[in-house]
Parts: sequence; structure tokens; C-alpha cells
Amino acid sequence: MNLPRVPDVPDLSLSPGALQGLRVIEMGQLIAGPFAGKTLGEFGADVVKIEAPGAGDPLRNWRLLQDGTSVWWQVQSRNKRSLALDLRSAEGQGIARRLIAEADVLIENFRPGTLEGWGMGYEVLSELNPGLVMLRISGYGQSGPYRDLPGFGAIGEAMGGLRHLTGEPGRVPVRCGISIGDTLAALHGTIGVLTALYHRKVNGGKGQVIDVALNEAVFNVMESLVPEYSAFGAVREAAGSALPGIAPSNAYRCADGYVLVAGNGDSIFRRLMQTIGRDDLGADPALANNAGRVARVAELDAAIEAWTLPRPVAGVLEVLGAARVPAGKVYTAKDIAEDPHYRARDMLLRQRTRDGHDIEVPGVVPKLMGTPGTVRSSAPGLGDDTDAVLAGLGFTSEDIAALRGRKVVA
Repeated sequence: MNLPRVPDVPDLSLSPGALQGLRVIEMGQLIAGPFAGKTLGEFGADVVKIEAPGAGDPLRNWRLLQDGTSVWWQVQSRNKRSLALDLRSAEGQGIARRLIAEADVLIENFRPGTLEGWGMGYEVLSELNPGLVMLRISGYGQSGPYRDLPGFGAIGEAMGGLRHLTGEPGRVPVRCGISIGDTLAALHGTIGVLTALYHRKVNGGKGQVIDVALNEAVFNVMESLVPEYSAFGAVREAAGSALPGIAPSNAYRCADGYVLVAGNGDSIFRRLMQTIGRDDLGADPALANNAGRVARVAELDAAIEAWTLPRPVAGVLEVLGAARVPAGKVYTAKDIAEDPHYRARDMLLRQRTRDGHDIEVPGVVPKLMGTPGTVRSSAPGLGDDTDAVLAGLGFTSEDIAALRGRKVVA
């Protein structure tokens, strides 16, 4: 396969990106904070990731490992520099403050109060750097009665209302298979950072804190969940593969798998019914709008599946595509890796890890036409950039050796 190649060392010939010159310090670990750092780094920011000496970010060892390092790490930490620094030591905290004093953005996703205990609360840091934008991601936010409770993405998904809607009616709620709560929090945090930077630059504002709670990030995408309860007392329930209140939109069995069909637009519905040989339903005035179709959704689903069931997925997709009816199959990782559209859109990149392995990784989203995001370097080993980062602060090689001897850095 001829995929775009990711350099294993920074390639300065690549587009510098829209965020060139932005200095970011990432103190988070695992998913939410680091995903925000990843996103900023892909668009040109210089992201210095601070990790604990010895162990580093636990994500280095999550899921499937290659030579002892997670392949997930290769995606989450690309374009970053690794500084192995003991933030629990007074010397380490002093070095961190020096770094933050010269930074534009600080990302952290520790439990609220952790940074304050290390002498790095926003009040302290903003005196050193009035323009500092500080992204704080936590389970429940920096205030409120649940502030100090431990929170992970899965708990945020539950409290945000998502878990109640996933799965089949009457069965145990299921997760969507990825850490969607963490990623939603990271994306909201990234939006907050860019908004705060715009305010600082264009409106002459100072730095500020962006307070993102995992549960609130999930809750923000829950559409009509609360308004329906407020107006009608309606508690939305799990509905399996269907989209409640919008019809027809479901997964339908085929001879060799499943196909998703979204025939809920009025004109699309008529084309769908004509395609499956049910002009009687397409011409029925009672089904001309969504409200009427929702009232008879079981009938419509049965009619669609009667047509899809004896046909293979590929055949169904070919016919519905010709009729301009939105439809798609359920992709696996193998399907994505072999799909020509993913390839044509540069959504699959070939990356050589620092250990010398070639793997395929996702491309960059979103796509900016003028200043596209890039992957300038592969994910670092723990402490790969300690010397360079400290030298940038004015530490001599002797200073760095002494710090390493005292186990402040690695």
C-alpha cells in the first residue's frame, strides 16, 4: 500500500500549520487532556508533554503493545516532545513553573486541587504569565458538590445521559466501545482553548481558565433529552439501533450482514419506498412527514427489512446509492484499512515508530485547505526531549546531569 509517510523525526519541510508558534505544556495523562494536546499539535503547536520519570503516561501500556509500547500511544502522542519531570518534587515544580511562564497554553486533567497542592494553581501561574490559557479537564469540573469525586470518561457518559440510551430496551446499558466521554471533553476543551486565544489576541483579553467536566461534555451533545422531559415529562429510553422519533432510520438485516439506512428525509423516503417496490407507502399522505412515519415506524422497518433480507450488503448499497438514499455498511478496522475513500482522503498514514516498526495510523481531522494539519514526528519515548527542553530554559549539560542524578528528571 502506498500511504503518506509520517517522519520518525520532525520534518521541518512540512506545512508549519495554523498554530505555529503556539507553546503548549501538557500535564494530563491517559485520554482527555492528551487528546486535546494531540489536536493542537497536529495544527502546528509545540506541545511539551510532562511525564513522570520511570513510568510515564499509563497510556504507553494500554491495550495492544508492540515491543512494550502501546500502538495507541503512537496516535495519541505524535507531534509531542516528552519531558520526564517529577512534579511531586519541589525542584520539578519549579522547573514546571519556568516552562509555564513562557507558554501560551497549559493542559491538565488531574483531580481538582492537585495542581494547587503543587503550588501551580491558576492564581499563582497567572501572576507568572498573565496571558496563560489553562485547560482543566476533570470528572465533574472545578466547582460543585461532586468536584472532589474521582471521575473517568465512562462515569461521565453515564451521568451525562448517554449510557441510558445505549443498548437494547430492557437490557444492561452498553458503552459505545471507545472512550467517547474523554474524547468529547477533549474536543470541547480544544474549542475553549482556541476561543480563549482568539479573545486574548483580538480583543486584548488576558488568559483564563477553561473548566471542562466530562459529564457536561457528554450532556452537551444529548440533543433534545432535557427539553423533552421539561415540556412533556418524557424520559427517553434505549432503542437499540433505531433513532427514536426519526423514521425510518435503522440497521437492517441482509443476507450477509447489516446495512444502515437513513430514509428519514421526506423526499428521500419517497425514493426509498419506490426503490424497494413499496410505492403504496411512498404515496401514502399519512407518511409524507416525519411525524406520520414515526407513528408507523414498525411497519416501515418491516417493509425495508423484507427487501434487504434476501440481498447481500454490497447489492443493497449499490441499489440505494443509485437511488440517492443514504446507506452504509457497518465498518470494521479491516474495512477501514481497505477502503479507497479513506485512502483518497489521506485518512490512513504510514508511520515508523521510534522502535523502528511501520504501522498505519489515522490521518488528521479536520482538513484545513490553506494550513492543513500534519504529523511532523512520531510519538516520543519517555524523556526523549528532556535535555532539549531544559536547554531551552537555560540549563547547562552539567545542570541537567545533576537534576538527573537527583531523579528530578529522566
